[in-house]
Amino acid sequence: MTMTITEKVAYLKGLADGLDLDKDPSKEGKLISKIIDILEDIGLAVEDLEEEVEVIGEELEAMSEDLEDVEEIVFDEFEDDDEEFDFADLGDDFFEIECPECGEDLVIDESIFDVGEVACPNCGNKFALDLVDEEEEDED
Repeated sequence: MTMTITEKVAYLKGLADGLDLDKDPSKEGKLISKIIDILEDIGLAVEDLEEEVEVIGEELEAMSEDLEDVEEIVFDEFEDDDEEFDFADLGDDFFEIECPECGEDLVIDESIFDVGEVACPNCGNKFALDLVDEEEEDED
């Protein structure tokens, strides 16, 4: 079994008491006595800090578990939404296009045609919109 800092300081104090430094108030005895008193204070402060760190660690672990639960709820909800979402439900004002760089499907609205350029949120690639209707291409 290892001794704590406080126990080690108490052992030193016992050794110093065995030397009867209090009976002979020499300069060295006073110095040793003061050093032991300071070590005792430091030992108590360290024990307090260790207890606080342990409590904080337990609280952090509980918060981490709670966050995992929240992530599971939130991200599972989004995954379900993606599977059930139909882009056709958006109406005629929205269009689905594919990013030529990464292949990600993007949903844009009519107002983007005024800008003429789209930035893919997945890869960051900017590309110009081709305003040719696919049905017109098939007829040619």
